[in-house]
Amino acid sequence: MNVSQAILERRSVKTYDPHHRMTDAEVRQLLSLAMLSPTAFNIQNWRFVVVTDPALRKEMRQVSWDQAQVEEASLLIVLTADLKAWEKQPERYWVNAAKPVQDFLIPAIGQYYSGHDQVQRDEAMHSCGMVAMTLMLAAKEMGYDTCPMDGFDFDAVAQLLKLPDDHIPTMFVVVGKALKPAAPRGGQLPIDEIVVYNKF
Repeated sequence: MNVSQAILERRSVKTYDPHHRMTDAEVRQLLSLAMLSPTAFNIQNWRFVVVTDPALRKEMRQVSWDQAQVEEASLLIVLTADLKAWEKQPERYWVNAAKPVQDFLIPAIGQYYSGHDQVQRDEAMHSCGMVAMTLMLAAKEMGYDTCPMDGFDFDAVAQLLKLPDDHIPTMFVVVGKALKPAAPRGGQLPIDEIVVYNKF
């Protein structure tokens, strides 16, 4: 499947086969592809919490408005962000770059993020949004359906997952085999209403 076809066919599916299991190799392939998503300064500030424990999945469903896909999809990935990834050994993010690149970018990371809490949070949300789309398109190419979700109690999820203080949940992506297709698209706005050239 090419990328255009995956974009056309990707839909937010709500009903999944609760008996289907993805193989370890499939999960690793999916997450490895997702890890190629872009992040500012290459800080790779997303963290994927893959929830496999059935009891925890049930608890997660309870704090997610009882949405069945949280428990029944083959895979529940909680996309979380490390707000302080930028200051944790930033040289790791450019280890393969030429020294002049390292000498410029590594100090620039700290200059950009230090003391700017809103920027740290904004970049976390940008990064997790991009990685979510990568996950969904890669899953579609692998023959799976997905649903991005933010309908949950963020504080409760953070507590259930025992997230460190400098991590925040941003969204879920569930992955699995659809029991029934998504409903027809609700309605797409015309391109002329969406696209603005140069200025409003």
